[in-house]
Amino acid sequence: MSPSHPGADVGSAAGADGRDPPGQVRLRQLADEQAALRRVATLVARATPADELFIAVAEEVARLLGADYARLARYDPDDMLTVLATWTTDGQYFPRRQVSIEGENISTLVLRTGRPARMDDFSAATGPLAEEARAYGVSCILGTPVIVDGRVWGVMTAGAIREWTPPPDSEARLVSFTELLATAIANAKAEEQLRELADAQAALRRLATLVAQGEPPEAVFAAATREVLEYFGGGTARMIRYEPDGTAALLANEGTIGPHVRVGKAWEGYPPTGVTATVRATGRPARVDDYHDVPGGEIYLREGMRAAVGLPIHVNGRLWGGISVGSGEGPLPPDTEQRMSEFTELIATAVANAQTQAALETSRDELARLLAEQAALRRVATLVARGIDPDEIFSAVAEEIRQLLEADTAAVARYEENGTSVMIVGGAGPALVNFQVGTRVKLRDYLDMATVWRTGRAARVDEDAWSSVSDPDAEGLRELGIRSIVASPVIVEGRLWGVVSASSRLGPFPPDTPDRMADFTELVATAVANTESRAELSASRARIVAASDETRRRIERDLHDGTQQRLVSLALELRLAQGTVPAELSELEAEVGKVTDELTGVVEDLREIARGIHPAILSEGGLRPALKTLARRAAIAVELDAPDVGRLPEQIEVAAHYVVSEALTNATRHARASAVWVTVEERDGSLRLSIRDDGAGGADPLRGSGLTGLRDRVEALGGTFSVDSPAGGGTTVSCELPVLPCAGQRDAGPGE
Repeated sequence: MSPSHPGADVGSAAGADGRDPPGQVRLRQLADEQAALRRVATLVARATPADELFIAVAEEVARLLGADYARLARYDPDDMLTVLATWTTDGQYFPRRQVSIEGENISTLVLRTGRPARMDDFSAATGPLAEEARAYGVSCILGTPVIVDGRVWGVMTAGAIREWTPPPDSEARLVSFTELLATAIANAKAEEQLRELADAQAALRRLATLVAQGEPPEAVFAAATREVLEYFGGGTARMIRYEPDGTAALLANEGTIGPHVRVGKAWEGYPPTGVTATVRATGRPARVDDYHDVPGGEIYLREGMRAAVGLPIHVNGRLWGGISVGSGEGPLPPDTEQRMSEFTELIATAVANAQTQAALETSRDELARLLAEQAALRRVATLVARGIDPDEIFSAVAEEIRQLLEADTAAVARYEENGTSVMIVGGAGPALVNFQVGTRVKLRDYLDMATVWRTGRAARVDEDAWSSVSDPDAEGLRELGIRSIVASPVIVEGRLWGVVSASSRLGPFPPDTPDRMADFTELVATAVANTESRAELSASRARIVAASDETRRRIERDLHDGTQQRLVSLALELRLAQGTVPAELSELEAEVGKVTDELTGVVEDLREIARGIHPAILSEGGLRPALKTLARRAAIAVELDAPDVGRLPEQIEVAAHYVVSEALTNATRHARASAVWVTVEERDGSLRLSIRDDGAGGADPLRGSGLTGLRDRVEALGGTFSVDSPAGGGTTVSCELPVLPCAGQRDAGPGE
């Protein structure tokens, strides 16, 4: 690396004695620092891609501190460090790479203490990083942690290979940049989590559609394996069926596969320590984080796999097979088992459907019965796939089961948390009596629902259980002539959520009745899980929007109350200092005046950036004053009609402000409009906005404009968003936002 660098001559402009006064040098340093921070804050606010942001920050740090190089790295598991970006004054290129952080060096010191650190002597430093520093001749290095979500995520370092004495406050100046980096990283992680959740729901919907359409099992197996591999990002995904003779048949495979097994063939000698054998032995999920540590794991390592997770597939309460995903890079995330369980439930439904269809060939009577059952299942599965209201699904399931089993009544109930009662959430039949929807029923020992609660398994209870009991429920059963009750549990993501029950006056239900009900309870579980997932997704989107707004507001507040005020005070002090300069130092007076003017310009630039990040007037005065300010500053004529808009929930005000701001920007920059009409009204618990211009029209939100981000923000808050933009006919942006306090919050669960 060359010792020449842009920051090496800071403060070297000559005065009378060849040097600037210390105060002027400090002013220049401060102005350079604020300019660098402003550039980085702008990149963060624009959601600049990570690689571009990282190298830009490294360059700003190196130039500001007069260092020969700056580097950003991330701490990884297994004591590894991933170098994400390196900038040097001589333009050397350093690709992204991993290096061990063993030993004593600047990176291990920052990780261990969580605080900035400095090393001026490398004689005692050890490890690959220290050897690398000595090889390049590094003489001094600074390091500052990057803290994300309360933990040390990475380290920013700056160093030199020449004689270099960093300013005394260099560590503190580095912290300003790492805080901005942490904000960008946290935002990116939140967005990634939202995308992962949306991808999972899309994959499950695709698979559920195949199941609901009655596709052949082979097609469902292949699709499920493909979706698991794509979603979890492993190197291999496999589905197997356990055979009675102890072998395992490979049904579907995606990714790499070794010579020891082929799709459709029996896998006789699978290693007893792999996830396949463990799932079979335990009937529970299994995990291997590193096959190097597992006896017999060489067969997997040869395929390029390092870790794996396997889940059992239970069909009608029996272990039928399993699905696994393998990774060649490292351990799979801790929540992989929980997330994969949703896929296994759909696979189990497909297998159960296939088994049911195979049984259709047993007899004509059985054929008629099973056809009716499949028709009922398809009707319910269609309702589930369409994502309709759960209460409607519960009532449909109750009616389908009542007709299918020729029962007198049927009901779907949700267990209360304390296990003393159930809430009826769906029912069918003329003899419901005390089991109407919305009724709480006490779990008495002789009832089928109590047995299911105690055992977690399906149950059948006949009239002998309540014939001699004296309480209102038992008397009601005797009056109705109920002779048998059967119930099947509803398991949602591994927990007992509720029960589906049916009762008959004709006599005991056949022994296979619980098995026939199991398919319906699995659909009920899928409906409940889908509803909870949608509610979680909605709440997650709302939290991400709120977190983004809070971050913008915090940055604006920090810039306004901190940096901006310091710069204003500094400019005033410079003006005062300018007035005290002796007349014979006219050049100095002029230079001070020039610096003051430049500083004033920096303040104005900073003020504009702060307004763009989060307008302070929105927090202080509300939506109406903020919109008036937008209209006044617009480059074209804006007619604002918002007579009765008062203070609204903060997230609603922020969303409405962004909608109007983006629409005005589009009308000015792209639509070549001459006037815009903005109408805002609060009515019937909603805030309604309409922004119409007389421009060229033809706007298409699907082409990736800012309108797409607005739609996501509005829909995350439970609102609606639309754009009407015929070519040559102007553009109208309309949206409606709920202003009730619960806007964007988590919906109540099914039956609540």
